[in-house]
Amino acid sequence: MDLRKAGILVVDDDPDVLTAVKLMLKTEVQLVQTSRHPEELPALLASPGIDLILLDMNFHSSIHTGNEGLFWLRKIKSLRPEVCVVMITAYGDIDLAVQCLKDGASDFIVKPWDNERMLSTIKETLKAKGNPTTSRNNISSEDQIIGKELLGESDIMQDIFLKIRKVAPTDANILILGENGTGKDLIAKAIHQHSLRANKSYIKVDVGSLTESLFESELFGHEKGAFTDAREQRTGRFELGNGGTLFLDEIGNIKLHQQARLLTALQNRYISRVGSSLQIPIDIRLICATNLPLNELADEKQFRKDLIYRINTVEILVPPLRDRGKDVELLANHFCRQYAIKYLKGNISISPSAIDKLRRHNFPGNVRELQYAMERAVIMAESETLRAEDILFSPIEQNIPGQAESPMNLNEMEKQTILQAIDKHRGNITKAAEELGLTRTALYRRMNKYGI
Repeated sequence: MDLRKAGILVVDDDPDVLTAVKLMLKTEVQLVQTSRHPEELPALLASPGIDLILLDMNFHSSIHTGNEGLFWLRKIKSLRPEVCVVMITAYGDIDLAVQCLKDGASDFIVKPWDNERMLSTIKETLKAKGNPTTSRNNISSEDQIIGKELLGESDIMQDIFLKIRKVAPTDANILILGENGTGKDLIAKAIHQHSLRANKSYIKVDVGSLTESLFESELFGHEKGAFTDAREQRTGRFELGNGGTLFLDEIGNIKLHQQARLLTALQNRYISRVGSSLQIPIDIRLICATNLPLNELADEKQFRKDLIYRINTVEILVPPLRDRGKDVELLANHFCRQYAIKYLKGNISISPSAIDKLRRHNFPGNVRELQYAMERAVIMAESETLRAEDILFSPIEQNIPGQAESPMNLNEMEKQTILQAIDKHRGNITKAAEELGLTRTALYRRMNKYGI
């Protein structure tokens, strides 16, 4: 549908928003109507001429507080299912906005918006009107991947991909939560690649691995002679990332006094190198990640709440692989192709029995565990088809999160893994050692330990 022939209704309780949108759209569309009261929607929809509604997520109603957008969306769809609805949402309501898409909304716009981006969203929505094959709710094969390795067909990953596309063009600070091995670093990089800073620097820092003595020097830099080993001036990661994106991994592992230093830099938007009083302005898009759950971060004995609020404008919770259903097969095939090329193995496929074994595994190590398991299987493959017995999981990977294993259980698992490898290679110790990632000597020591 042509934008200039469209009728648009804007429903928001903020008069400034209504005025701004009306001024922006009045020369672009045929009709612009506004309302501060969603209760007027049934009457407004009774008259023809409305093709698209821009609907706020929250109103000052006592009914469905915080959930009003969903309520009125469903009302609109019951009265006029052909009318397109684009939700207007704040950062904190993005999860709710994603639910709105499942309930019939065409798209959502995050406040504060860019006028060109809003116009583009409206144009695309109207263009897709009446054509379900181009609807944003239908996932194309190209939408199964963001970046080079962030793949997923499951609904839970499609929701994350949608979040990435929506929050990436903004400068909102992002906190990525998830277990080890779920791909938090891939999500951080995808956000940068889809942002307006994509052509600027992307700096990753594993802050959890920095010693207390290196923390300030690594992040903020130091002057020559600032301390004993400071033989030359060093530029910190904040400066290196200026104008681009700074990704702080394992943010939950830093000490309270380090958190205070970080908070000061984020609040003031400048840093000072160690050994200097010169204030250097910084302009970075901050993304943080941690494997700690949010309730542990909220413990003020471990983490400052004011820092959580500063880094957590938008929260993305990455699901464990065991909750991603059909993504296990998708990822397994991806890694199989990747390592077949790397190790010159030709065309290797995965048998149904191997896929079934992968699906039944709990994957406490998540995507990283699957990746390593597939690499081992491809390396050791003796045919063009991977069988169930070719897929081996190491003892440490067989630990289930939350269940403490006794040393006896760990020893038994290691013994069984060694026996399986030796049996698979018909007593060939060299090949068994290669598969287990051990030297022959180390394998013989373990065999002697377990009386094998």
